[in-house]
Amino acid sequence: MSIYEQVLAFIHRPEPESFERVALAVFRHQFETIAAYGHYCEGLGVGPDVVGGFDEIPAVSNVAFKYAELASGSVAASRDATVFLTSGTTQGRERRGRHIVVRPEIYRASAIAHLRTMLFPDARRMAMLAMHPMADAMPESSLSAMISWSVEEFGTGAHLAAASRERVDVAAAIGFLEECAARREPVCIMGTTAAFAALFTELGCRGSKLRLAAGSRMMDTGGAKGQAVSMPATEVIGRAGELLAIAPAMVINEYGMTELCSQLYDATPFNSHDVESGQERYKIPPPWMRVTARDPVTLRPMADGEIGMLTFFDLANVGSVSAVMTEDLGIVERGRVRVLGRTAGEPRGCALAIGQFSASEAAEASR
Repeated sequence: MSIYEQVLAFIHRPEPESFERVALAVFRHQFETIAAYGHYCEGLGVGPDVVGGFDEIPAVSNVAFKYAELASGSVAASRDATVFLTSGTTQGRERRGRHIVVRPEIYRASAIAHLRTMLFPDARRMAMLAMHPMADAMPESSLSAMISWSVEEFGTGAHLAAASRERVDVAAAIGFLEECAARREPVCIMGTTAAFAALFTELGCRGSKLRLAAGSRMMDTGGAKGQAVSMPATEVIGRAGELLAIAPAMVINEYGMTELCSQLYDATPFNSHDVESGQERYKIPPPWMRVTARDPVTLRPMADGEIGMLTFFDLANVGSVSAVMTEDLGIVERGRVRVLGRTAGEPRGCALAIGQFSASEAAEASR
């Protein structure tokens, strides 16, 4: 099997004991086919022959996707490849990160498989409300792609895309929810925290409360853009219960980013048998992803329960770079993750030397 087929097979039939073997094969493939990443690893004195486990594989900062083409040149040029762009809100739209997904079907398989486990463990189809643009309106957004796939995979056919690039149509969203409530039809609402804040504000202004059918649920993808004051996840849970009658266990926060093809979701009593109501929430990655917390200076993995920079190894990123370090602090314990928020400043460490990627690109261009 090709390396892509190996990863797809793992997603469809995860075998935890095989993760290390597949991860090392993925690293070898990426080292050999992605010029900028290969130069970067060589600069660190690390190659496939000296790496003994996935946590020894050099991670790149997610910011590196703004500076280098982190995909095999020949495959990236394929008509099947899809390019997803970051929002660019931190450093300006001219410095948007580009994640080239050379095999979109692997991203889809990863997204749908973990959604089935964490948001649809009851295997229930339902009406779908998207409060974020879908793929036809925003093809460069990885979140738009994921929402569109979810509507196709888990929807009944009754759905509404209540957002465009310019705005969220809160009135249309409320109208759709009112119709679902009248039919006693469960509905899944998917969107950003900012979109949900707008929905809750409008319902409050109207003095309206809806009683959505039992089994209704909400996927909160985070994101504070557009909010004067960011709404914490706990408030989203509370307001969803108060204004929409959605049970707390059915309001599930997602953690994901453009640079990763896999996502993490809140563990709640709805999707995890060993979780109790009211306890502090942690997030669960899929079996084809491993998460470590690392010391921001030495980049060494921290012990379970200690705070560090969250670093991911995502097999589904097989066509780009699988080892990605973020700017987020968190705790990893028994494979489960608590996200604590962004660092105050830019962390430093050899794996975050962004200038190396620019130098690698220049070196490759001069050959």
